Amino acid sequence: MGDQRGPVGGLPVEVDPEDPRPLHEQLEQGIRAAVRDGRLAPGQALPSTRGLGAELGLSRGVISAAYAQLAAEGYLLLRQGAPARVSDAIRGTTARPAARSLARAFAYDLRPGLPDLVGFPRQRWQRALARGWAGAPAATLGEVDPRGVPQLRDALAAYLDRARGTSADPELMLVCTGFTQGLSLVCRWLREYGVDRIATEDPGWHPHRLVAEQAGLQVVGLPVDEDGVDVAALEDSGATVVVLTPAHQFPTGAVLAPERRRRLVEWAETHDGLIVEDDYDSELRYDRTAVGALQGLAPDRVLHVGSAGKRLAPGLRLGWMLVPSWLIWPLVTAKAIEDQGSEVLGQLAFADLLSTGDLDRHLRRMRLRYAERRVRLLRAVEHHLPGVRTGDDPAGLHELLLLPDGTDEPAVLAAAARRGVGLEGLALHRHDGRAGRPGVLAGYAATTPPAIDRAIALLAEAVAEVG
Repeated sequence: MGDQRGPVGGLPVEVDPEDPRPLHEQLEQGIRAAVRDGRLAPGQALPSTRGLGAELGLSRGVISAAYAQLAAEGYLLLRQGAPARVSDAIRGTTARPAARSLARAFAYDLRPGLPDLVGFPRQRWQRALARGWAGAPAATLGEVDPRGVPQLRDALAAYLDRARGTSADPELMLVCTGFTQGLSLVCRWLREYGVDRIATEDPGWHPHRLVAEQAGLQVVGLPVDEDGVDVAALEDSGATVVVLTPAHQFPTGAVLAPERRRRLVEWAETHDGLIVEDDYDSELRYDRTAVGALQGLAPDRVLHVGSAGKRLAPGLRLGWMLVPSWLIWPLVTAKAIEDQGSEVLGQLAFADLLSTGDLDRHLRRMRLRYAERRVRLLRAVEHHLPGVRTGDDPAGLHELLLLPDGTDEPAVLAAAARRGVGLEGLALHRHDGRAGRPGVLAGYAATTPPAIDRAIALLAEAVAEVG
Protein backbone atom coordinates (compact mmCIF):
# COMPACT_ATOMS: atom_id res chain seq x y z
CA MET A 1 0.00 0.00 0.00
CA GLY A 2 3.04 2.24 0.04
CA ASP A 3 3.34 5.20 2.43
CA GLN A 4 -0.26 6.29 1.89
CA ARG A 5 -1.54 8.65 4.59
CA GLY A 6 -5.21 8.84 3.68
CA PRO A 7 -7.98 6.41 4.52
CA VAL A 8 -7.98 3.12 2.64
CA GLY A 9 -10.95 1.11 1.61
CA GLY A 10 -9.73 -2.20 3.07
CA LEU A 11 -7.05 -3.94 5.06
CA PRO A 12 -4.73 -6.83 4.14
CA VAL A 13 -6.41 -9.06 6.71
CA GLU A 14 -8.95 -11.84 6.70
CA VAL A 15 -11.39 -13.20 9.24
CA ASP A 16 -12.89 -16.66 9.15
CA PRO A 17 -16.18 -17.33 10.93
CA GLU A 18 -15.20 -21.04 11.11
CA ASP A 19 -11.97 -20.24 12.95
CA PRO A 20 -12.31 -21.09 16.68
CA ARG A 21 -10.53 -17.87 17.62
CA PRO A 22 -12.76 -14.88 18.47
CA LEU A 23 -13.33 -12.52 15.54
CA HIS A 24 -11.74 -9.54 17.26
CA GLU A 25 -8.64 -11.63 18.00
CA GLN A 26 -8.34 -12.67 14.35
CA LEU A 27 -8.57 -9.03 13.32
CA GLU A 28 -6.00 -7.95 15.90
CA GLN A 29 -3.52 -10.58 14.77
CA GLY A 30 -4.03 -9.72 11.10
CA ILE A 31 -3.48 -5.98 11.61
CA ARG A 32 -0.54 -6.57 13.96
CA ALA A 33 1.18 -8.80 11.39
CA ALA A 34 0.53 -6.30 8.60
CA VAL A 35 2.11 -3.50 10.66
CA ARG A 36 5.14 -5.60 11.56
CA ASP A 37 5.93 -6.71 8.01
CA GLY A 38 5.36 -3.26 6.49
CA ARG A 39 2.10 -3.89 4.62
CA LEU A 40 0.64 -1.14 6.80
CA ALA A 41 3.10 1.75 6.96
CA PRO A 42 3.72 4.12 9.90
CA GLY A 43 1.16 6.94 9.83
CA GLN A 44 -1.19 5.09 7.49
CA ALA A 45 -4.89 5.63 8.23
CA LEU A 46 -7.20 2.67 8.79
CA PRO A 47 -10.84 2.45 7.71
CA SER A 48 -13.50 3.62 10.13
CA THR A 49 -15.03 1.03 12.42
CA ARG A 50 -18.31 1.40 10.56
CA GLY A 51 -16.74 1.05 7.09
CA LEU A 52 -14.50 -1.89 7.98
CA GLY A 53 -17.34 -3.63 9.77
CA ALA A 54 -19.49 -3.38 6.67
CA GLU A 55 -16.67 -4.58 4.42
CA LEU A 56 -15.77 -7.59 6.57
CA GLY A 57 -19.28 -8.39 7.72
CA LEU A 58 -18.45 -7.70 11.36
CA SER A 59 -20.19 -5.67 14.01
CA ARG A 60 -18.83 -2.24 14.79
CA GLY A 61 -18.17 -3.41 18.35
CA VAL A 62 -15.79 -6.14 17.15
CA ILE A 63 -13.79 -3.59 15.14
CA SER A 64 -13.71 -1.12 18.02
CA ALA A 65 -12.47 -3.80 20.42
CA ALA A 66 -9.66 -4.79 18.04
CA TYR A 67 -8.61 -1.15 17.45
CA ALA A 68 -8.64 -0.44 21.18
CA GLN A 69 -6.44 -3.45 21.94
CA LEU A 70 -3.91 -2.52 19.24
CA ALA A 71 -3.87 1.07 20.51
CA ALA A 72 -3.15 -0.19 24.01
CA GLU A 73 -0.22 -2.20 22.66
CA GLY A 74 1.17 0.82 20.80
CA TYR A 75 0.43 -0.28 17.25
CA LEU A 76 -2.33 2.25 16.55
CA LEU A 77 -3.05 5.85 17.49
CA LEU A 78 -6.69 6.71 18.28
CA ARG A 79 -7.88 10.33 18.43
CA GLN A 80 -11.41 11.63 18.81
CA GLY A 81 -12.86 12.60 15.44
CA ALA A 82 -9.87 11.31 13.46
CA PRO A 83 -9.24 7.99 11.75
CA ALA A 84 -7.16 5.37 13.50
CA ARG A 85 -3.57 5.46 12.25
CA VAL A 86 -0.56 3.17 12.47
CA SER A 87 1.80 4.52 15.10
CA ASP A 88 4.90 6.33 13.80
CA ALA A 89 6.89 4.48 16.48
CA ILE A 90 6.39 1.18 14.66
CA ARG A 91 9.18 0.09 12.34
CA GLY A 92 8.07 -2.64 9.98
CA THR A 93 10.37 -5.50 9.03
CA THR A 94 10.72 -7.80 6.10
CA ALA A 95 9.17 -11.23 6.26
CA ARG A 96 10.37 -13.05 9.36
CA PRO A 97 13.01 -15.68 8.51
CA ALA A 98 12.73 -19.18 9.85
CA ALA A 99 14.73 -19.91 12.99
CA ARG A 100 18.18 -21.35 12.36
CA SER A 101 20.43 -23.47 14.54
CA LEU A 102 23.93 -22.42 15.56
CA ALA A 103 24.98 -26.07 15.42
CA ARG A 104 27.08 -26.67 12.32
CA ALA A 105 26.07 -29.62 10.16
CA PHE A 106 28.54 -31.86 8.31
CA ALA A 107 27.91 -34.62 5.81
CA TYR A 108 30.33 -36.72 7.88
CA ASP A 109 30.27 -35.57 11.48
CA LEU A 110 33.27 -37.08 13.28
CA ARG A 111 33.39 -34.51 16.05
CA PRO A 112 34.09 -36.21 19.38
CA GLY A 113 31.51 -36.64 22.11
CA LEU A 114 28.50 -37.55 19.99
CA PRO A 115 26.85 -40.90 20.77
CA ASP A 116 24.77 -42.74 18.20
CA LEU A 117 21.71 -40.50 18.18
CA VAL A 118 19.86 -42.80 15.80
CA GLY A 119 20.33 -45.52 18.39
CA PHE A 120 18.65 -43.48 21.12
CA PRO A 121 16.02 -45.80 22.70
CA ARG A 122 12.99 -43.72 21.71
CA GLN A 123 10.33 -46.28 22.53
CA ARG A 124 11.87 -47.11 25.88
CA TRP A 125 12.17 -43.40 26.65
CA GLN A 126 8.53 -42.83 25.75
CA ARG A 127 7.46 -45.72 27.98
CA ALA A 128 9.67 -44.40 30.76
CA LEU A 129 8.07 -40.95 30.45
CA ALA A 130 4.61 -42.48 30.70
CA ARG A 131 5.51 -44.76 33.62
CA GLY A 132 7.41 -42.06 35.47
CA TRP A 133 4.59 -39.57 35.23
CA ALA A 134 1.88 -42.13 35.97
CA GLY A 135 3.55 -42.98 39.26
CA ALA A 136 4.23 -39.41 40.35
CA PRO A 137 1.83 -37.20 42.31
CA ALA A 138 0.57 -34.03 40.62
CA ALA A 139 2.61 -31.99 43.10
CA THR A 140 5.73 -33.18 41.27
CA LEU A 141 5.04 -30.48 38.68
CA GLY A 142 4.92 -27.81 41.35
CA GLU A 143 7.73 -26.35 43.42
CA VAL A 144 10.47 -28.98 43.42
CA ASP A 145 13.58 -29.78 45.41
CA PRO A 146 16.43 -28.01 43.53
CA ARG A 147 18.56 -31.11 44.18
CA GLY A 148 16.30 -33.11 41.84
CA VAL A 149 13.30 -35.37 42.29
CA PRO A 150 13.84 -38.02 45.02
CA GLN A 151 13.00 -40.88 42.62
CA LEU A 152 15.97 -40.00 40.41
CA ARG A 153 18.39 -39.38 43.25
CA ASP A 154 17.56 -42.75 44.77
CA ALA A 155 17.85 -44.56 41.44
CA LEU A 156 21.10 -42.80 40.54
CA ALA A 157 22.68 -43.56 43.91
CA ALA A 158 21.97 -47.27 43.49
CA TYR A 159 23.17 -47.29 39.86
CA LEU A 160 26.38 -45.34 40.45
CA ASP A 161 27.34 -47.44 43.46
CA ARG A 162 26.88 -50.57 41.37
CA ALA A 163 28.25 -49.41 38.01
CA ARG A 164 30.88 -46.87 39.08
CA GLY A 165 31.90 -47.94 42.57
CA THR A 166 30.82 -44.67 44.17
CA SER A 167 29.69 -44.04 47.71
CA ALA A 168 26.56 -42.09 46.82
CA ASP A 169 24.20 -40.46 49.30
CA PRO A 170 20.93 -39.28 47.68
CA GLU A 171 20.84 -36.40 50.15
CA LEU A 172 24.24 -35.22 48.87
CA MET A 173 23.28 -35.42 45.20
CA LEU A 174 22.43 -32.51 42.93
CA VAL A 175 20.74 -32.99 39.55
CA CYS A 176 21.88 -30.43 36.96
CA THR A 177 21.65 -29.85 33.22
CA GLY A 178 25.04 -31.43 32.54
CA PHE A 179 28.69 -31.24 33.47
CA THR A 180 29.10 -27.66 32.28
CA GLN A 181 26.42 -26.30 34.59
CA GLY A 182 27.79 -28.35 37.47
CA LEU A 183 31.33 -27.04 36.99
CA SER A 184 30.05 -23.49 36.53
CA LEU A 185 28.23 -23.62 39.87
CA VAL A 186 31.38 -24.95 41.56
CA CYS A 187 33.72 -22.38 40.00
CA ARG A 188 31.52 -19.43 40.88
CA TRP A 189 31.26 -20.60 44.47
CA LEU A 190 35.04 -21.09 44.63
CA ARG A 191 35.64 -17.55 43.41
CA GLU A 192 33.23 -16.12 45.98
CA TYR A 193 34.86 -18.24 48.67
CA GLY A 194 38.26 -16.72 47.88
CA VAL A 195 39.83 -19.42 45.72
CA ASP A 196 41.62 -17.86 42.75
CA ARG A 197 43.43 -20.79 41.11
CA ILE A 198 42.27 -24.09 39.66
CA ALA A 199 44.17 -26.82 37.81
CA THR A 200 43.00 -28.72 34.73
CA GLU A 201 44.54 -31.34 32.46
CA ASP A 202 46.65 -30.21 29.50
CA PRO A 203 45.52 -31.36 27.03
CA GLY A 204 42.06 -31.58 28.50
CA TRP A 205 38.47 -30.89 27.51
CA HIS A 206 38.58 -27.17 26.67
CA PRO A 207 35.27 -26.22 28.41
CA HIS A 208 36.96 -27.12 31.73
CA ARG A 209 39.28 -24.18 31.16
CA LEU A 210 36.68 -21.87 29.65
CA VAL A 211 34.16 -22.31 32.47
CA ALA A 212 36.82 -21.71 35.13
CA GLU A 213 38.14 -18.62 33.38
CA GLN A 214 34.66 -17.17 32.97
CA ALA A 215 34.20 -17.51 36.73
CA GLY A 216 37.33 -15.40 37.22
CA LEU A 217 39.71 -18.21 38.19
CA GLN A 218 43.31 -18.53 37.06
CA VAL A 219 43.75 -21.88 35.29
CA VAL A 220 46.94 -23.90 35.61
CA GLY A 221 47.58 -26.67 33.08
CA LEU A 222 48.84 -30.07 34.28
CA PRO A 223 50.73 -32.35 31.85
CA VAL A 224 49.19 -35.68 30.89
CA ASP A 225 51.03 -38.85 29.90
CA GLU A 226 50.12 -42.53 29.44
CA ASP A 227 49.40 -42.81 33.20
CA GLY A 228 47.06 -39.84 33.28
CA VAL A 229 47.54 -36.46 34.91
CA ASP A 230 50.91 -35.59 36.46
CA VAL A 231 50.14 -35.42 40.19
CA ALA A 232 53.62 -34.08 40.98
CA ALA A 233 52.87 -31.06 38.80
CA LEU A 234 49.61 -30.58 40.73
CA GLU A 235 51.50 -30.64 44.02
CA ASP A 236 53.78 -27.86 42.71
CA SER A 237 50.99 -25.80 41.09
CA GLY A 238 49.71 -23.94 44.13
CA ALA A 239 46.14 -24.93 43.20
CA THR A 240 43.77 -26.39 45.77
CA VAL A 241 41.17 -27.52 43.22
CA VAL A 242 41.71 -29.80 40.23
CA VAL A 243 39.36 -30.89 37.42
CA LEU A 244 40.22 -34.15 35.70
CA THR A 245 38.93 -37.18 33.80
CA PRO A 246 40.60 -40.08 35.64
CA ALA A 247 38.69 -43.07 34.25
CA HIS A 248 39.18 -42.09 30.60
CA GLN A 249 41.29 -39.00 30.06
CA PHE A 250 39.99 -36.61 27.46
CA PRO A 251 41.35 -36.44 24.81
CA THR A 252 44.24 -38.94 25.13
CA GLY A 253 42.28 -41.89 26.56
CA ALA A 254 44.75 -42.55 29.40
CA VAL A 255 43.51 -44.15 32.63
CA LEU A 256 44.86 -42.63 35.84
CA ALA A 257 47.36 -45.13 37.25
CA PRO A 258 46.72 -46.65 40.72
CA GLU A 259 49.73 -44.95 42.33
CA ARG A 260 48.63 -41.58 40.99
CA ARG A 261 45.10 -42.13 42.25
CA ARG A 262 46.53 -42.74 45.71
CA ARG A 263 48.78 -39.65 45.54
CA LEU A 264 45.90 -37.53 44.27
CA VAL A 265 43.73 -38.40 47.26
CA GLU A 266 46.67 -37.76 49.59
CA TRP A 267 47.17 -34.37 47.96
CA ALA A 268 43.52 -33.46 48.55
CA GLU A 269 43.67 -34.49 52.20
CA THR A 270 47.00 -32.74 52.84
CA HIS A 271 46.11 -29.48 51.08
CA ASP A 272 42.42 -29.33 52.04
CA GLY A 273 41.83 -29.70 48.33
CA LEU A 274 38.89 -30.55 46.10
CA ILE A 275 38.96 -33.01 43.20
CA VAL A 276 36.29 -32.46 40.53
CA GLU A 277 35.88 -35.81 38.75
CA ASP A 278 34.42 -35.58 35.25
CA ASP A 279 33.04 -39.11 34.74
CA TYR A 280 31.75 -38.43 31.25
CA ASP A 281 31.80 -41.83 29.49
CA SER A 282 33.24 -44.41 31.87
CA GLU A 283 30.74 -47.20 31.11
CA LEU A 284 31.79 -47.14 27.45
CA ARG A 285 34.80 -49.48 27.66
CA TYR A 286 35.07 -52.36 25.20
CA ASP A 287 37.93 -54.46 26.62
CA ARG A 288 37.16 -54.70 30.34
CA THR A 289 35.17 -53.15 33.16
CA ALA A 290 35.92 -49.47 33.65
CA VAL A 291 38.08 -48.47 36.60
CA GLY A 292 35.94 -47.33 39.53
CA ALA A 293 35.23 -43.71 40.32
CA LEU A 294 37.63 -41.72 42.51
CA GLN A 295 34.67 -40.58 44.57
CA GLY A 296 34.42 -44.02 46.14
CA LEU A 297 37.89 -43.56 47.66
CA ALA A 298 37.27 -40.14 49.24
CA PRO A 299 33.62 -38.96 49.13
CA ASP A 300 34.41 -35.83 51.13
CA ARG A 301 37.28 -34.80 48.84
CA VAL A 302 35.86 -35.70 45.43
CA LEU A 303 32.99 -33.96 43.66
CA HIS A 304 31.83 -36.54 41.10
CA VAL A 305 30.00 -35.26 38.02
CA GLY A 306 28.31 -37.36 35.35
CA SER A 307 25.66 -36.89 32.71
CA ALA A 308 23.35 -38.64 30.27
CA GLY A 309 25.08 -36.89 27.37
CA LYS A 310 27.38 -39.73 26.26
CA ARG A 311 25.30 -42.51 27.78
CA LEU A 312 22.09 -41.51 25.96
CA ALA A 313 22.05 -38.11 24.22
CA PRO A 314 23.41 -34.62 25.01
CA GLY A 315 20.07 -33.05 24.08
CA LEU A 316 18.48 -34.47 27.24
CA ARG A 317 20.44 -31.86 29.25
CA LEU A 318 20.55 -34.14 32.28
CA GLY A 319 23.47 -34.48 34.66
CA TRP A 320 24.25 -35.15 38.32
CA MET A 321 26.79 -34.33 41.00
CA LEU A 322 27.80 -36.33 44.06
CA VAL A 323 28.81 -33.49 46.35
CA PRO A 324 31.03 -33.53 49.46
CA SER A 325 28.94 -32.90 52.57
CA TRP A 326 30.62 -29.57 53.29
CA LEU A 327 29.78 -28.23 49.82
CA ILE A 328 26.24 -29.47 49.23
CA TRP A 329 24.24 -26.54 50.54
CA PRO A 330 26.26 -23.79 48.84
CA LEU A 331 25.74 -25.59 45.52
CA VAL A 332 22.06 -26.32 46.18
CA THR A 333 21.56 -22.63 46.94
CA ALA A 334 23.38 -21.61 43.75
CA LYS A 335 21.33 -24.06 41.68
CA ALA A 336 18.06 -22.83 43.21
CA ILE A 337 18.96 -19.22 42.41
CA GLU A 338 20.06 -20.06 38.89
CA ASP A 339 17.02 -22.03 37.67
CA GLN A 340 15.08 -23.37 40.71
CA GLY A 341 15.82 -26.93 39.65
CA SER A 342 16.06 -29.03 36.49
CA GLU A 343 13.14 -30.14 34.31
CA VAL A 344 11.08 -32.78 36.10
CA LEU A 345 9.61 -35.14 33.47
CA GLY A 346 13.00 -36.05 32.06
CA GLN A 347 14.21 -36.83 35.57
CA LEU A 348 11.29 -39.18 36.14
CA ALA A 349 11.90 -40.95 32.83
CA PHE A 350 15.60 -41.36 33.52
CA ALA A 351 14.84 -42.72 36.98
CA ASP A 352 12.60 -45.32 35.33
CA LEU A 353 15.34 -46.32 32.85
CA LEU A 354 17.73 -46.81 35.73
CA SER A 355 15.40 -48.75 38.02
CA THR A 356 14.08 -51.08 35.29
CA GLY A 357 17.55 -51.88 33.91
CA ASP A 358 16.73 -50.31 30.53
CA LEU A 359 19.82 -48.09 30.72
CA ASP A 360 22.05 -51.13 31.35
CA ARG A 361 20.53 -52.91 28.35
CA HIS A 362 20.99 -49.83 26.16
CA LEU A 363 24.63 -49.45 27.17
CA ARG A 364 25.36 -53.12 26.49
CA ARG A 365 23.94 -52.74 23.00
CA MET A 366 25.85 -49.50 22.37
CA ARG A 367 29.15 -50.95 23.58
CA LEU A 368 28.97 -53.66 20.93
CA ARG A 369 28.09 -51.12 18.25
CA TYR A 370 30.78 -48.63 19.25
CA ALA A 371 33.47 -51.30 19.49
CA GLU A 372 32.74 -52.37 15.90
CA ARG A 373 32.80 -48.78 14.66
CA ARG A 374 36.08 -48.08 16.43
CA VAL A 375 37.68 -51.07 14.70
CA ARG A 376 36.28 -49.80 11.38
CA LEU A 377 37.83 -46.37 12.01
CA LEU A 378 41.24 -47.81 12.90
CA ARG A 379 41.26 -49.98 9.77
CA ALA A 380 40.32 -47.01 7.61
CA VAL A 381 43.09 -44.91 9.14
CA GLU A 382 45.62 -47.71 8.63
CA HIS A 383 44.60 -47.95 4.98
CA HIS A 384 44.26 -44.28 4.06
CA LEU A 385 46.58 -42.55 6.55
CA PRO A 386 49.55 -44.85 7.24
CA GLY A 387 51.57 -41.93 8.65
CA VAL A 388 49.04 -41.21 11.38
CA ARG A 389 49.48 -42.65 14.88
CA THR A 390 46.41 -43.88 16.75
CA GLY A 391 45.88 -44.77 20.39
CA ASP A 392 45.46 -48.15 22.02
CA ASP A 393 42.49 -47.41 24.25
CA PRO A 394 39.33 -49.37 23.34
CA ALA A 395 36.90 -47.04 25.04
CA GLY A 396 34.82 -43.92 24.57
CA LEU A 397 33.36 -42.28 21.50
CA HIS A 398 36.43 -40.94 19.70
CA GLU A 399 39.98 -41.76 18.67
CA LEU A 400 42.94 -39.37 18.84
CA LEU A 401 44.78 -39.33 15.50
CA LEU A 402 48.28 -37.87 15.81
CA LEU A 403 49.38 -36.28 12.54
CA PRO A 404 53.00 -36.24 11.30
CA ASP A 405 55.16 -33.58 12.94
CA GLY A 406 55.00 -30.29 11.10
CA THR A 407 51.48 -30.83 9.74
CA ASP A 408 49.40 -27.65 9.68
CA GLU A 409 46.56 -28.82 11.92
CA PRO A 410 44.18 -25.86 11.31
CA ALA A 411 44.68 -26.20 7.56
CA VAL A 412 43.84 -29.92 7.72
CA LEU A 413 40.65 -29.17 9.67
CA ALA A 414 39.63 -26.51 7.15
CA ALA A 415 40.36 -28.77 4.18
CA ALA A 416 38.39 -31.60 5.78
CA ALA A 417 35.46 -29.27 6.50
CA ARG A 418 35.38 -28.21 2.82
CA ARG A 419 34.92 -31.90 2.03
CA GLY A 420 32.07 -32.17 4.53
CA VAL A 421 34.05 -33.86 7.33
CA GLY A 422 33.66 -32.43 10.82
CA LEU A 423 36.54 -32.99 13.26
CA GLU A 424 38.14 -31.27 16.25
CA GLY A 425 41.79 -30.35 16.49
CA LEU A 426 43.99 -31.41 19.39
CA ALA A 427 45.19 -27.81 19.72
CA LEU A 428 41.70 -26.75 20.82
CA HIS A 429 42.19 -28.74 24.01
CA ARG A 430 45.72 -27.52 24.81
CA HIS A 431 46.36 -24.55 27.07
CA ASP A 432 48.93 -23.30 24.56
CA GLY A 433 46.98 -23.97 21.40
CA ARG A 434 49.88 -24.76 19.08
CA ALA A 435 52.25 -26.54 21.48
CA GLY A 436 52.88 -30.24 20.92
CA ARG A 437 52.30 -32.67 18.10
CA PRO A 438 49.39 -31.87 15.77
CA GLY A 439 46.38 -34.14 15.84
CA VAL A 440 42.66 -34.48 15.27
CA LEU A 441 39.92 -36.07 17.34
CA ALA A 442 37.74 -38.35 15.23
CA GLY A 443 34.44 -39.51 16.68
CA TYR A 444 33.07 -42.78 15.39
CA ALA A 445 30.00 -43.48 17.51
CA ALA A 446 27.49 -41.35 15.59
CA THR A 447 28.60 -42.48 12.11
CA THR A 448 27.78 -45.65 10.21
CA PRO A 449 30.69 -47.91 9.15
CA PRO A 450 30.46 -47.06 5.41
CA ALA A 451 30.38 -43.35 6.28
CA ILE A 452 33.44 -43.82 8.51
CA ASP A 453 35.36 -45.30 5.56
CA ARG A 454 34.38 -42.41 3.31
CA ALA A 455 35.12 -39.76 5.93
CA ILE A 456 38.64 -41.08 6.57
CA ALA A 457 39.30 -41.26 2.83
CA LEU A 458 38.28 -37.59 2.58
CA LEU A 459 40.46 -36.75 5.58
CA ALA A 460 43.37 -38.38 3.78
CA GLU A 461 42.69 -36.11 0.82
CA ALA A 462 42.71 -33.12 3.15
CA VAL A 463 46.05 -34.14 4.68
CA ALA A 464 47.54 -34.66 1.22
CA GLU A 465 46.27 -31.25 0.08
CA VAL A 466 47.90 -29.51 3.03
CA GLY A 467 51.08 -31.44 2.47
